[in-house]
Amino acid sequence: MKHKVTIIGLGVMGQRMLSNMTAHPRFEVVCAWDPDEQACAHTREHFAQVRIAWDAADAIGDENSDVVYVASPPVWHKEHALAAFAAGKHVYCEKPLGVELVESSDLVDSAIRSGCVDIVNFSLASAAATREIERRMLAGEVGEVTGVDIRLHFSQWPRAWQMNASEWLSRRQQGGFAREVLSHWVYLTERLFGETTLEGARVRYPGGDAAETHLLADLSAGELELPVTVAGSVGGIGPDLVEFTVWGSNSSWRIVDWNRLRSSDGGPWRDELTELADPRQVGYNLQLDNAAAAFAGEPHSMPSFEDALRVQVIIENIIAP
Repeated sequence: MKHKVTIIGLGVMGQRMLSNMTAHPRFEVVCAWDPDEQACAHTREHFAQVRIAWDAADAIGDENSDVVYVASPPVWHKEHALAAFAAGKHVYCEKPLGVELVESSDLVDSAIRSGCVDIVNFSLASAAATREIERRMLAGEVGEVTGVDIRLHFSQWPRAWQMNASEWLSRRQQGGFAREVLSHWVYLTERLFGETTLEGARVRYPGGDAAETHLLADLSAGELELPVTVAGSVGGIGPDLVEFTVWGSNSSWRIVDWNRLRSSDGGPWRDELTELADPRQVGYNLQLDNAAAAFAGEPHSMPSFEDALRVQVIIENIIAP
């Protein structure tokens, strides 16, 4: 059975999902909409089988779709998700769930009452690296976990490939790297070690309504209050850094640049999962496998709106003025 999908938002994430769903055996994109006519024209040219709706209401109400994928800027997530639930459709939403905690909490309640499936696109939910770390921990190969380090650096924010969305990604109201990037790793921390709490944070803003440029945060995870340290920054010449390290007494494990996994037993870091020719694409496919399973009522690894709200609470408290 194929799940038929409406896509709201045809920016980078919407186009990426459109391409991957079109190639996936359990999905068919039947309708899409974006307020940017250029994005719609691009979709018409490259995906002629997809109907371009007149507006969001027309797209969500498309009688051929049973799933709505929401890839709009975060401030619109609640409105589109509520419309989809009202139409009796499952919702696959980009993170963050929203930018106002009260609104996001209301959205979670509405999702539960709707009886529809609600999942959020945290990219690490089904990643091969995530599954491998879980397997190694369960087998006892990591030993006692002594802490987690999260390190992020971007030479510019938004990144070059995000420039079409810079109007909101660069602003404090909806954007910033904490919401867009750190949220993935806070999700992974909760996934691996349990409920996570914020102990303290320090954030720097460049002025005006621009998003954060530097942050430090101290988190605790799980019943054992595992220490989790976070350092993030923007600026300077050099390669970007996205790094998540689990420090263990027997072996330590590090995810680098989202998809590459490395391990150390005390010596130099060595590459893992080298049999995967393209870990990034494998991750996209695994994520869609699990999304399809969620919509079909089968076992899956996708996070719910409730999971995303817990992450949002931590992120918003980190970057609170």
